[in-house]
Amino acid sequence: MQIPFHKYESPVEAHSNVSDALDGDDLCQVQELEDEFCKYIGCEYAHATSHGTSALHLAMLAVELKRGDKVVCSVNAHPSVPEVVRHFDAEPVFIDIDENSYNINLVALEKYLEEHQSKKLKAVIVSHIAGACVDLDALYEMGKRYDVKIIEDASDAIGATYKGQKIGSTGADITCFNFSSHLKKNICNGGMLVTNNEEVIKRATLLAYHGIERDENSLEYIYDVTDIGNDYSISQLNAAYIRAQIRYQDKNIARQREIAAMYNDSLCDVNHVKIGENISDEHPYFLYIVKIDKNRDSFATELKNIGVECGLHYIPLHLLSYHKSKYGLKINSFPVALRTFQTVLSLPIYPTMSDKEVEFVIDSIKKVAKTRV
Repeated sequence: MQIPFHKYESPVEAHSNVSDALDGDDLCQVQELEDEFCKYIGCEYAHATSHGTSALHLAMLAVELKRGDKVVCSVNAHPSVPEVVRHFDAEPVFIDIDENSYNINLVALEKYLEEHQSKKLKAVIVSHIAGACVDLDALYEMGKRYDVKIIEDASDAIGATYKGQKIGSTGADITCFNFSSHLKKNICNGGMLVTNNEEVIKRATLLAYHGIERDENSLEYIYDVTDIGNDYSISQLNAAYIRAQIRYQDKNIARQREIAAMYNDSLCDVNHVKIGENISDEHPYFLYIVKIDKNRDSFATELKNIGVECGLHYIPLHLLSYHKSKYGLKINSFPVALRTFQTVLSLPIYPTMSDKEVEFVIDSIKKVAKTRV
């Protein structure tokens, strides 16, 4: 049996939506996606983009990030997070993580914000690893107290909730989603920027297509350019496909939780494998992360040889050549992230996994674990 790290199967509705778009149906699939996503999340405004990275980049434009500004983020994040900051010649500032949730350590974050208050300190980008959230009430309070924008990278958190509210409606200045996220590639790309701030959405909408403005009362080909933007637009075909994906997201999360329960029950007493601790009941299990206490890479290689593919979320940013050399970071600069990185492994978990496939993964892990002394 072969179990990929991720497998996407499209619902029938996706094919129907795409056919409508190909047939030249009058329905604007992009507008429908934005409207439906607002209703699903419970936010005021949504703007669809070509990818999750473009949504993050557009967020930087929307908060008017400039050269020399600073944006704080977790050292355990996808490279796209500091990448969009650097494109503005601004500086990403890395913060160590909580060793249980793998998210940014809020105590360390607050300490940094308190010690480095400045007009140059523009925003904090918080990534929700596996869809799990930090204490968002505390995070938003920090944003107000230190006058920084809170931007959530919800690539792993479509449909995830915090105290019953869906991520994207809980109080961030901007939340960015990715419909083809890291190591879990969809057959189409798309992202979404959501906010409850009217000024933010106006600026994002303007800059999302070259800063072009049109007078509704003029001919369509008459336009003006009022700012420097870019093209972040999503295609009608991608929007059509993603619309169907959203309809099944809550059902998909329910299935992921069932799979996670199977992993929890079967792996809790396996030697050399440590499952998550203090997991919230709201965890969507977009990822299922375990810790391997002896030679994680060898463990993953043996699983792959058996037929089970795994993932890693993530290589800490300070270990990557660009950031390490650019900022003179040392390997021990972020000890918790370093220690965690050396042990974590993401197991296959996706809605279309059958119980038989989950059991195969469990049996394979037990088999490999027995070879460890």
